[in-house]
Amino acid sequence: MRTLEQDNLKDLVDQNKTVVVQYMASWCGNCRLMKPKFKKLSAENEDVVFVLADAEKFPESRQLATVDNLPTFATFKDGSFVNQVQTNKFENLKELVNEVTSN
Repeated sequence: MRTLEQDNLKDLVDQNKTVVVQYMASWCGNCRLMKPKFKKLSAENEDVVFVLADAEKFPESRQLATVDNLPTFATFKDGSFVNQVQTNKFENLKELVNEVTSN
C-alpha cells in the first residue's frame, strides 16, 4: 500500500494496470476506520496498486474521481476510471475491489 506524497495520482494510474484509491482526510473518522481494511485488501491483492490519497492536499488527484464525501474509494484499470463507492462498510469496498480484479 502506498501513500500519495505529491499530487501525482494520474501518473500512478497511467503506469499501473490496476489501481485502487482511498480518498481520505486526516480529520475523517470513517477514513481512519477503513484504513486497516483497505490495507488488508492490499495484502490480499498483490498485483493491484493500493493508494491512500489525501483529498484535501491533492486536488488534481481528487479530480480523477467524483469525491464529494469521505472516504471515497475509486478503481482504475488500464489508465481509466472504472468505478467508485463512498462507504464505511468493508463489504462495499470488497465488492468494488472484486469488480476490478475479477477481469
